[in-house]
Amino acid sequence: MERRILLTCVLLTVLLRPTDAQSAVSDSVLNCCEGDVLFLLDSSGSVSSYEFSRMLSFLSELLRPFSLGPDQVRVGLLQVGTEPHLEFGFDAHSTQRGLQEALQRTKQLQGDTNTDKALKLAQERVLKEGGKGGARAGLPRVLVWLTDGVQPGAVEGPMEALQEEGVAVLVVSTGHGNYQVLRSVVTPPADSHLYFVDIDDMSIIAKDLRDAIIEIIRAERLQVRDVSTRSATLHWRPILTAGTGFYDIRFGPVPTGTGGASGGPGTSPIVGGGQWRRVTRPGDASSAKLMDLQPDTQYRATLTPESNLDFLKPLSITFTTQSEVLSPAVVTVLESGTNSMKVSWGPLQPNSVKKYQVEYGALPGGKVHIATVSRDRNSTVLTNLQPDTQYLVTVSAFHSSGQERAMSIKACTQEVLPALADLQLTTVGSDSVRVQWKGQAEGLRGYWVTWEGASGSSGHSSSLYLPPSSVSTLLTHLPPTSRVCVSPVYRTARGEGLCCTARFYSDVIPRGDLFYSPA
Repeated sequence: MERRILLTCVLLTVLLRPTDAQSAVSDSVLNCCEGDVLFLLDSSGSVSSYEFSRMLSFLSELLRPFSLGPDQVRVGLLQVGTEPHLEFGFDAHSTQRGLQEALQRTKQLQGDTNTDKALKLAQERVLKEGGKGGARAGLPRVLVWLTDGVQPGAVEGPMEALQEEGVAVLVVSTGHGNYQVLRSVVTPPADSHLYFVDIDDMSIIAKDLRDAIIEIIRAERLQVRDVSTRSATLHWRPILTAGTGFYDIRFGPVPTGTGGASGGPGTSPIVGGGQWRRVTRPGDASSAKLMDLQPDTQYRATLTPESNLDFLKPLSITFTTQSEVLSPAVVTVLESGTNSMKVSWGPLQPNSVKKYQVEYGALPGGKVHIATVSRDRNSTVLTNLQPDTQYLVTVSAFHSSGQERAMSIKACTQEVLPALADLQLTTVGSDSVRVQWKGQAEGLRGYWVTWEGASGSSGHSSSLYLPPSSVSTLLTHLPPTSRVCVSPVYRTARGEGLCCTARFYSDVIPRGDLFYSPA
């Protein structure tokens, strides 16, 4: 008795421990695909309970290696009986654990074999919804029909309609009848999409059927991002792991006149003596940066997953690097004063530029000055300029290739805005004040006089604009305490003004009738 128990335990341990081959299969399928797979399972009374359980076990084995989720593989299960029953849809399970538990819970329907009715449901609701717009638009869709081959029904029309909508149809039959009907409904090629197998031998076809599904839904997406003049980054969906292989990447310029289709790894020198180059990335990588490319050049890159477990097809893509933008492409004035301005340009290209030269002169016809700037700087300050003057500024870049590029802009220095020199207030009566000031006439356009009641008084705010010849004015009907300001006005802005406060209360100590009370 003890020996029998020990033997049973050893047998269970062997069955439950994944073999190296099973792990290898999982690694090679991991993250391989993106698409929707609907299984049409014969759950009618013509299928015995034993056969039904074997079919579910087969589905469990078949699907276990796949990565599930909204951006991977989605699986649905539709049972065939008197009335079709959607056991679970595409969005139901995004983990293997959830999927496997759902398969274990699946109960047989029994009843008649109304396959054509189930197909109409698949066409109208399940597969059509999976193929609508959005992030999964254009992704492959697959229908896998598991049947005992008995009384398949009028399935040719619904199957043809599904295929016209882009759904690939595969069939697994555990019987050996109705070959012509089953063969007519599968998507070519029939030798990899139609299987006849005994119910106890279904595991034999698991890998072949899985490979057939993978061939349809494999995510062959090699993308190029961040393309610049001299670099680009390849991105792909990882289909290997660190321990199962590596990615071999070959890239090179496309020969002119080939339309981007010829050439390849190992070819002779091409286009101006360019060679195909090679980089490798580990199995868990999903991107690679291609460096030292030529500007405005069409390249072809080929990614080959190298694995000792399985043969995986290479992926290729063609892209064109950006045209080189020679500096300076833009010139701007960062700061401008009355006698100086800071000029900037870009892009900074220290590896291809020997030096920069900045020429500037007043318009029209002013003397031209020249400043030389090192190749690792993209700005300089121009000094000893005339105020309120327009300048023509030209930045030239002398490239190592012998090319010279220049760009010019017009920029103005700021106007000199002299401040008000003096401000005096003299009271006249009980509510008036004479305002006197001293300004500088050069460039002056006028004066702006403002006054308002000080905080806590009942005064109001008023203003007055006076011509540049004015040096005084009389303000009347002022509040008991008033704040008076005078600012010089120039062509482009106001200059710095002065403010004083006039008070008419007895607590103010006068100096004659003159008040000096700066703000």
